[in-house]
Amino acid sequence: MKPLAHPIRNERDWEALAVEVFSELRELGFDGVGITRQAFAEGETAAMGVMERLAAREGLVASRDAGDNLVVSLPDEAPGPYILVGSHLDSVPRGGNFDGAAGVLAGLMVLARMKSEGIAPPRPVRVIGLRGEESPWFGKPYIGSSVLLGALNPQDLDLRQRDGARSLAEALAGVGIDVAKVREGTPLVDKRDIAAFLELHIEQGPVMVAREWPTAIVTGIRGNIRHQRIVCQGQAGHSGAVPRWLRKDAVFALAELISRLDEHWRVLLERGLDLVVTVGVVATNPEEHATTRIPGEVAFSFEIRSQSRETLEAFYVLFETECANISRERGVKFIFDRRQDAAPGRMDEGWVKRLLEASRRLGLPAETIASGAGHDAAVFANAGIPAAMVFVRNEHGSHNPDESMEIADFLAGVDLLYEALTKEP
Repeated sequence: MKPLAHPIRNERDWEALAVEVFSELRELGFDGVGITRQAFAEGETAAMGVMERLAAREGLVASRDAGDNLVVSLPDEAPGPYILVGSHLDSVPRGGNFDGAAGVLAGLMVLARMKSEGIAPPRPVRVIGLRGEESPWFGKPYIGSSVLLGALNPQDLDLRQRDGARSLAEALAGVGIDVAKVREGTPLVDKRDIAAFLELHIEQGPVMVAREWPTAIVTGIRGNIRHQRIVCQGQAGHSGAVPRWLRKDAVFALAELISRLDEHWRVLLERGLDLVVTVGVVATNPEEHATTRIPGEVAFSFEIRSQSRETLEAFYVLFETECANISRERGVKFIFDRRQDAAPGRMDEGWVKRLLEASRRLGLPAETIASGAGHDAAVFANAGIPAAMVFVRNEHGSHNPDESMEIADFLAGVDLLYEALTKEP
């Protein structure tokens, strides 16, 4: 990647601090392949401990909120509504070291720099390290922020951990969260106290690397509709004895479904609509499948994402229609688990403008980008709290061990947050 010119900051060696913390996080979270910080479990808690120790070392005040999220503030914080800055501390299994954690560390470095320079921000600033943003652990994203803001669907409390060991309700209770309040949809924080939510995050796609942008400002976050497990049931049979016209082949039915969805997707993209479609899991039963057996059952996942709620719903109707058509034509049946939704999040225009202006003052690219991946900022935005995001350039994508964020780019993102938070709008 093209190196970034040295940004403006005081004489402290912030680069060394960032390298030290990321190294400690990596050492604690390394699983032999990548980084694993399981939500509401030891890995996430260990990362939270790293951030707590850093806060104490920098003379900041750390505590836990009612959702057991880490909250850090300046020791002499002024009264009044505060700006919340942060991200999540869990990771996907065998993921990267920067996804989520970079945003929490960025917030802490902004507070540490304010304290170091004796700066009182125009509005109080607090940092939050959120629990449970990643969906692989319970099949549900944004758990920590949804719990905090009273936005978790009560049915989600029955979701099981990926290994089946415990329910989400048990996981929440295990870290001291009042599950009864969560089930009632009671916010665990007074939303009126939060003036805005800002999140720094690595970009999880290739756009910023291709365009040589060290930082960019997010305009919106795609929402999604998901099914963790859909089963296509057909009829098993001998591969040599059953002719095509009498087959009820579950795999061929699924293959045709995916092909039809791909064609609908292509047409909608040509019309200028924002949409991505993914079937990330496909599995026949390993206890039954064989080279000489017509598969009678195949399980698969289904996910669509868009910045438009209308596009999501329209494509989902197409999906249901094609399932019905293929069921009739091929003699199979589709059995759905519970549909899960995450609404798109629109970033606050005022904060987008403020961050772009801060970018210009720092000599950074004043560029905007949409987020294809989901983030906690969408939950805050949909709760009526002004939200904004800063993306930092990152090579090799995300949700894999090869995430590669340059520390210089990260520090530019920290500078950008600091500039926006310490200057009057």
